[in-house]
Amino acid sequence: MKIELRARPFDPLLELGFYQAGLSELQGRYGATAIFIGTMRDGNDGEPVRGMTLEHYPGMTERHLQRIVETAHREWPLLDALVIHRVGELRPNDPIVLVAVWSAHRAAAFAACRFIMEELKSKAPFWKREDTAAGARWVEHNTPG
Repeated sequence: MKIELRARPFDPLLELGFYQAGLSELQGRYGATAIFIGTMRDGNDGEPVRGMTLEHYPGMTERHLQRIVETAHREWPLLDALVIHRVGELRPNDPIVLVAVWSAHRAAAFAACRFIMEELKSKAPFWKREDTAAGARWVEHNTPG
């Protein structure tokens, strides 16, 4: 299991490939890999958004993400999980988050991946400040799934 916050851009599919290549002990055991890649949109609440800053509390945010993934491991028969999340300054089309899970079967992989992403989106301690033509604004609520 790996959880990482990054202040620099990343390529989600490249990261997925690197991580999965290191799962040699799981070769032949997983039959499903479910992934979610979230990217920054260029609009929110009907307004164009030029950029966004994601803030967090170092240490606290990683521990919260760890608990989310541990809960998923208890609920579903997962073999491994990977969460990479951006912090800092982002622009439209930048990848924000990669969630990947490995399981023997697809139902568990799909369910656990969705659970991790929904918990992350609704409960993880991140704060978003969007840059719009009217100025900066803090995002007060997340958009529905």
